[in-house]
Amino acid sequence: MKKYMGNKLAILLFIAPALAIFILFDFIPIVQVFGYSFTDWNGLTMPTFTGLKNYIKLFGDKVFVTSNRNQLIFAIIITVYQMLFATVFAITISDKKMKGRKFLRIAYFIPVILSVTVVCQLWGSIFNGNGLLNKLFEAAGSDYSQNWLGDRYKAIYVISFVNAWQWMGYQFALIVAGIKSIPSDYYEAAKIDGCSNVRAHRKITIPLLAETYKFCLIISVTGGIKAFTEMNILTGGGPNKSTYTLTYMMYNAAFKKSDYGYGLAAATVMVLECMMVMLLINFIFRDKDQGKEEEKSRRKRNA
Repeated sequence: MKKYMGNKLAILLFIAPALAIFILFDFIPIVQVFGYSFTDWNGLTMPTFTGLKNYIKLFGDKVFVTSNRNQLIFAIIITVYQMLFATVFAITISDKKMKGRKFLRIAYFIPVILSVTVVCQLWGSIFNGNGLLNKLFEAAGSDYSQNWLGDRYKAIYVISFVNAWQWMGYQFALIVAGIKSIPSDYYEAAKIDGCSNVRAHRKITIPLLAETYKFCLIISVTGGIKAFTEMNILTGGGPNKSTYTLTYMMYNAAFKKSDYGYGLAAATVMVLECMMVMLLINFIFRDKDQGKEEEKSRRKRNA
């Protein structure tokens, strides 16, 4: 193994296929999107270079502000909901004495394998004006009634909940896998020292899941920034564009209005926002020991 690890040609041959796929299907399309965002292009004819016109138009669009606000709301709701409930459920079923662990593990993950369309139709029938939720209020003798998806102020929260409910199981599976990787000796030592289960999980489980939480956080926050499917199915971006996101702006401009330059400008901003979020999360979760080593190296260089 050491022989091959020290052979740069062997390393290059191993990574070449994956690198080629990444360049062909990820890097080159991103560069093309960035380039076409500076043009006036309908997707068929030759693009015309227009400089920063698309970006000036984008940043001056009121829907752009609404879209970014919706992405922030969406990201916060799904992150808090998914990571909180996924952590509680994962820790709960990690207790081997608990009955029904296998059933609960499957039950929590079932929404993930369902089609997004099916999930949206299900919750749409619950939250619409004549839906199940309003019927329950009526059955309870209350006059309270809302068209949850037709209210421009409530719709984004309802859509965020639908996404959070469906994909919580994915975060749950990741956290369960993270808990399984923690040696049981730590918990046995904590029990000998008189720690309760809650204190043991707070002092052992949560800190040792830092890398898992980092990955979960990146998935949920970037997922909020890229939100599209639920908006498209449940509200179509409405009412009155109140549930637009940058992805929906891109879709509307490119595929409905054939204004690909403007749509790709929105896509470029979205990609940059995702990259900034990933860098910020990596910075927050950076290894403290690595930071100390970097500080020592810096002092040595200065000395």
